Amino acid sequence: MREELTTKKKKLRVGQRFQMEVSENVTSNGVVVIPSGTPAIGEITEVRNKGMWGKSGYIGARVVSLRLGDRHIRLTGNFDDKGVTGTGGVVAAVALVPIAGFFTTGTSAFIASGAGVKGFLDEDIAFRPVASQLQVIDVPVQASAASTPAASQNAIPAK
Repeated sequence: MREELTTKKKKLRVGQRFQMEVSENVTSNGVVVIPSGTPAIGEITEVRNKGMWGKSGYIGARVVSLRLGDRHIRLTGNFDDKGVTGTGGVVAAVALVPIAGFFTTGTSAFIASGAGVKGFLDEDIAFRPVASQLQVIDVPVQASAASTPAASQNAIPAK
């Protein structure tokens, strides 16, 4: 997460987009296909602000896409956070003063900046793996009476 999400100030709205990034390199057969730091987008799917009678806040969100060069790649994945309900306090308060339930609330939902969430590729990605280049180095071989002319002209590959 590049941004924090919270129901504390009651500013989150369903459909609101937020910034994310890929936290680790995504590899295939040792080749980095999606580098860490690649920008991604998420979207709020559900918001419930905290309220009276101990109701806690709730944030539901999904991973939408990432931008790799000039391509947008669809992603999928859902995540959420729920504040702590204040039900125990409401029950105790209502037992003493019935109107107290109106003033007792739960806590806000909160997803911190830097928090990890899981996303999955929602489409295939075509990529061209870069072949490692194998260098051939000619190594001079001392000619001896026992060696054949073909053996002295063999090249030894080196990494």
